[in-house]
Amino acid sequence: MEEAEDPYYVTMYYPGSVYVDATETCREGSKRLVTGEQIRDKYMSDVVPPEVRPKPAVPAKPPNVGAPSPSSPFPPQGLGIGGGVGVPAPLPSGIPVPIGSHGPVASHVIGHSVGHDAANRGGHAAAHSGGHGHTGSHSSGGGSTLLGYIGIDTIIEQMRKKTMKTGFDFNIMMVGNSGLGKSTLVNTLFKSQVSRRSAGWSRDDKIPKTVEIKSVSHVIEEGGVKMKLTLVDTPGFGDQINNDNCWEPISKYINEQYEKFLKEEVNITRKKRIPDFRVHCCLYFISPTGHSLRQLDLEFMKRLSHSVNIIPVIAKADTMTIEERQEFKQRVRKELEMSGIEFYPQKEFDEDMEDKSDNDKIREAMPFAVVGSDKEYQVNGKRVLGRKTAWGIVEVENPNHCEFAQMRDFLIRSHLQDLKEVTHNIHYETYRAKRLNENGGLHPITSNGTQESNL
Repeated sequence: MEEAEDPYYVTMYYPGSVYVDATETCREGSKRLVTGEQIRDKYMSDVVPPEVRPKPAVPAKPPNVGAPSPSSPFPPQGLGIGGGVGVPAPLPSGIPVPIGSHGPVASHVIGHSVGHDAANRGGHAAAHSGGHGHTGSHSSGGGSTLLGYIGIDTIIEQMRKKTMKTGFDFNIMMVGNSGLGKSTLVNTLFKSQVSRRSAGWSRDDKIPKTVEIKSVSHVIEEGGVKMKLTLVDTPGFGDQINNDNCWEPISKYINEQYEKFLKEEVNITRKKRIPDFRVHCCLYFISPTGHSLRQLDLEFMKRLSHSVNIIPVIAKADTMTIEERQEFKQRVRKELEMSGIEFYPQKEFDEDMEDKSDNDKIREAMPFAVVGSDKEYQVNGKRVLGRKTAWGIVEVENPNHCEFAQMRDFLIRSHLQDLKEVTHNIHYETYRAKRLNENGGLHPITSNGTQESNL
């Protein structure tokens, strides 16, 4: 009677070895296990082994390995036989054994054809099986591999379309002495007459006795993107004989915008889009004296640096030579550092090493030495914005002449959104937490239906 084929017949391939059957049939018809010495005595001679089998190309793995039937006397592959390597145990019939340079056959049959015990799994098995150290499936802890296109990446396009429809707000405050070219610089920055005469005061007007706050808003559009730009000017700042507490009206205005936004937020029925007039950026204009900062400059930036994003700029930088400009920039940075004044971008807000690397370059270049002009001149066949002098034309957007282009790229093209986020997440949240903690929340509603303000 022909014996049924054993379901655990596994062929193990070892390069350079000759494969023969590890069992032979006795006279009674049963099979017995032969040792390595018996195989070498029988086959390692000049006679060609009668049952040499061809080497399989890939190790064969039966579909039911790992889930044996209850009647099978052999454990799943990889569990070992007899509890350790080299322990003789019954083998399934028909398992080929390598002949040659791999040592005793019995240990290889037990250690490789069915499986290793716990001490011989992993790398040891890979070394003896031609580099195949793993036979199961692999799972990655980094996330699932997509089998097809889903469309997650379209969220950026969706956000872009929505922003183009609704637009966004950006509010800039300009602070500095009169005559430093604040309005001209903003016009140059946005290449349009965004700073109207009504926003400030002309030379024919009298200098205001106190600091005034005047704002003007425009809607500008570029490439289908709409931006509501609000410019806040502070005529009269630093122009008085006595400038004590001249920063208080500016600080009050900044907090008033936070208060308006907070009241809209705490309403039971809020607007779908809350009007945002919070100051996202404060350009502080430094006089190009070439010596040092005034005490007023240091006091203003120290008091408002925790309420608004301050960006110091040296106005009318063309009045200094290149050497004077570099020395003045270094002196200003040193004085700001000694006074503990943090200007935007603050080191504590760097999110990662990439942000830190980019912002370090910006911090080293600040304060920006800029020149503003809204007039065009012909230079080498091109129309450029510049200031015409007796010895030539100072090109506003030429990095060899001033740092206006660097400031524009920083302010609009790389950090505009971050300015808005820092304003909302840091400065406004600080004000919000302080206000809500005062007297247990907002001030009570008065008889006329309005809330009192402590500002």
